[in-house]
Amino acid sequence: MMTDDRLRELTARFSDARIAVLGDFFLDKYLDVEPALAETSIETGKTAHQVIGIRCDPGAAGTVVNNLAALGAGAIHAVGFTGDDGEGHDLRAALARIRCATDHLHVDPVRRTPTYLKPRDAGDLSLAGEHSRYDIKNRRPTPPDLARRIAGSLDRLLPAVDALVVMDQVEEDECGAVTAAVRDAVADRATRFPRVIFWADSRRRIRLYRHVITKPNQFEAVGREAPRPGEEVALAELERAVAAMRRETGAPVCATRGAAGMVVSDPVWTVIPAVRVEGPTDPTGAGDSATAGAVLALCAGATLPEAALVGCLVASITVQQLGKTGTARPDELPPRLALWRCQQT
Repeated sequence: MMTDDRLRELTARFSDARIAVLGDFFLDKYLDVEPALAETSIETGKTAHQVIGIRCDPGAAGTVVNNLAALGAGAIHAVGFTGDDGEGHDLRAALARIRCATDHLHVDPVRRTPTYLKPRDAGDLSLAGEHSRYDIKNRRPTPPDLARRIAGSLDRLLPAVDALVVMDQVEEDECGAVTAAVRDAVADRATRFPRVIFWADSRRRIRLYRHVITKPNQFEAVGREAPRPGEEVALAELERAVAAMRRETGAPVCATRGAAGMVVSDPVWTVIPAVRVEGPTDPTGAGDSATAGAVLALCAGATLPEAALVGCLVASITVQQLGKTGTARPDELPPRLALWRCQQT
């Protein structure tokens, strides 16, 4: 049961943390559409939606960076690539606003900057206000030379950081920043830099990581690819799967359970309940915000169960921010810890 003093001790050290985030940096481009201004196209007869505002935020791996910055990390480095395009310019500008260094976010003229184009009705933050999303992705393999440059960035950054977070978010195999060669480089560096915390999250390939803390969700841990809405994995089944994954990867496992919280493998199997919140929620980016909180806590000296709890506190705040990918501040964590403790009695 974490105390207020222990939480303050950990958050006070967040500003000392130096963290590199390796992975797939997307641009989240929100288009605020005013339905009352809709016009009919003379040429096609279709509705011409009228955009009255544009918001650009770092997405995917950038969501972790957003949360690291909001939580007060001392230094943040982005490692990956963008295209030589307007979306890449907007992404770099958005990262600069949250003081994330982009020296190792390589520009490649043959790649596109991955982008989620998100039109939504202005003033309606509910799911009903969202339009269909348009995605810009790279669907051809990442060039080997670019993968080598990314691996080279690790060698330059690892001596000067406390943690490396790997965010392998592109579903198309070998088309993102974390190719098999880069993943092998991460495993190798994890054995060569034992003082650095290595943490990996991957939508499709989490079981391929070695020697780094992995963060699967409960379904990834048990190998269930198409869970039904509202489905959960029984704790006994999850415990067996996490233990097996721990043996496969050779490093601790921190598995998320959605609104139920997390479980961790080390130092012993531990269940960390989530903070129960009331009212509407938006889970977009909740896992990424939990990663930011957990990794910062580990950098501050937390045990893995303590770090998972901090991640749960952070996620409980971000899910209540509708219509955007939320963030949390350190001063918001103590009230959530107090609520969490009340819920455990």
